[in-house]
Amino acid sequence: MGMQLPETGQRWEQLRAEMAAMRGHDLDWKHGRHGAYVWYAGDELEDVLREAFGMFLVENGLGLRAFPSIGRMEEETLATVQWLLSAPEGAAGIFTSGGTESIFLAIHAAREWGKVHRPGAARPTIVAAHSAHPAVSKAAHYLGMEVVRVPVGADYRADVAAMETAITADTVALYASAPTYSLGLVDPVPALGEVAARHGLWLHVDACVGGILAPFVRQVGHAVPPFDFSVAGVSSVSADLHKSGYTAKPASTVTFRTAELREFARYSMDDWPSGLYSSYTFTGSRPGGAIAAAWAGMHFLGQSGYREIAAASMRAKAAIAAGVAAIPGVIVHGTPELWAFSFGSPEVKMGRVAAAMAKRGWMCGPTTSPPGIHVMCTPVHEPVAGEYVAAVAESIDEVKAGAAPEAQRAAYN
Repeated sequence: MGMQLPETGQRWEQLRAEMAAMRGHDLDWKHGRHGAYVWYAGDELEDVLREAFGMFLVENGLGLRAFPSIGRMEEETLATVQWLLSAPEGAAGIFTSGGTESIFLAIHAAREWGKVHRPGAARPTIVAAHSAHPAVSKAAHYLGMEVVRVPVGADYRADVAAMETAITADTVALYASAPTYSLGLVDPVPALGEVAARHGLWLHVDACVGGILAPFVRQVGHAVPPFDFSVAGVSSVSADLHKSGYTAKPASTVTFRTAELREFARYSMDDWPSGLYSSYTFTGSRPGGAIAAAWAGMHFLGQSGYREIAAASMRAKAAIAAGVAAIPGVIVHGTPELWAFSFGSPEVKMGRVAAAMAKRGWMCGPTTSPPGIHVMCTPVHEPVAGEYVAAVAESIDEVKAGAAPEAQRAAYN
């Protein structure tokens, strides 16, 4: 049936008021009530991102010859990411719409690379830990590939020996996470790099969550294991600008060790009336505003700004993790190195705890293996850490008393 447009246009003042009213039931993300989706570091940065995006609202990132300003900002942003990821001279990147596209392009490149370097692969496969993000399986589904998921080790990280055992003649790539989305744990990338080199395989590192901010976590004094191009066996790394880079959506990157490897991500065809069509990205038109906002946001923050965000995020993580671990029966899963982690308790059903938290205004992402609640800390979580821990304790007591609501299905899409 559809919904018919009004015959005459409405005034912006009226529409703005209606849109503002629509937000009345949205999550209070400015005050840290979110467990995902939003990476917010203050109104001042938000204003910069909004204005920069608006300045290039109409420009299309597909037409860089028409908009050299967008081309320059994209090139400089990709170069900054390469610097952050310790990429060698000759590395090359692609600006994408998000982590899923970045991972898709890396897996597509690995498949095309495999046609040259692993020609015996009948059905190209990727070996990944069970903890790998669904985006790798989504990419494989679209690309006619297969993901072989291997159980994680006792520390919840990728089991290197088990992954090596899973390699067959069909394997073209290995997949690592830095960190895993659910538990916030960095896989043993150096060991996986050695396996990849030994077997002549592509190694992709999914650093969509951690790639941009992790170097600054190191700078403020926290140990972060090697995960980027400092590891010799790494072929490509995906890192989201709109996550730990704190820029506007949609913005992510995938970086390749060499420009030659990036060429395997390209799609080209010329059998149509307009001649050669050639593109690295899956999407055609690309919002120039996202590129502009990424460039502006990163330059606005600078290294000192990112260090402040890193320090605040790690303080929030430390306070919340210590607080929930002090609740009887609650444990933090593994030893997460960055600002994301998961916690749970064998004494209660954590899905019900999450539902009880939602009743108190906190959106909690569930984990199933092991059962728990996932926390992605940002600077706005630091001042509410105590409130969060208190809400967890109250929710657990409510579940134990049998008064908590039924668990709800995860809302992550």
